[in-house]
Amino acid sequence: MAMSSRFAGAVLSYLFLCCSAFAADNVSRPTRGTIESVNGNSVQIITRQGKKLDVKLTNQTKINSITKAKISDIKANSFIGTAAAPQADGTLKALEVHVFSPSLRGNGEGFNPFESADGKINTMTNGTVGKLVNNNGRTLTIKFNNAEKTVIIPDDVPVVLITPSDRSVLMPGVKVILFFMKDDKGQSVIRAISAGKDGITPPM
Repeated sequence: MAMSSRFAGAVLSYLFLCCSAFAADNVSRPTRGTIESVNGNSVQIITRQGKKLDVKLTNQTKINSITKAKISDIKANSFIGTAAAPQADGTLKALEVHVFSPSLRGNGEGFNPFESADGKINTMTNGTVGKLVNNNGRTLTIKFNNAEKTVIIPDDVPVVLITPSDRSVLMPGVKVILFFMKDDKGQSVIRAISAGKDGITPPM
């Protein structure tokens, strides 16, 4: 009984620490939606909540494309990212996995709180695949900044490939996920935008 109580206490403490960390102001909150139109540097987007936004591209905006991938595309030493839910045992349960093309290695490396599409605060881990713990690659380790996380990938989790692109992928009807930053005038502009190709909705 004492052992069970200690275990339950440890689990509750872990969850409390997670919730406390995720309540911080450094949560990454992307905007998700569909492009309505593109006019020069202006992109009109309808968010998933139905709000219309007129957002600005700059010469520094990073543009990527997202295409469908397979679990077999995740290999040892691949640089990947995963939006995931923390588990009581310290592992992460993947909600999606994105495999970065080699030229994007190192992009956003680290482990941070992240707002998922359902509004819940989960995590985002970007790093290098260490070992595939089992034969079908559904459990793996991700190494980042001298740390490591174990990630479990359920069978129904989408896997996508992220590659560098240009403004040609920003077309009406395309599903996107984007992040903002402040320019030198204090106005919000697009820092990075990823566009789903062939009808894909960015799963992160």
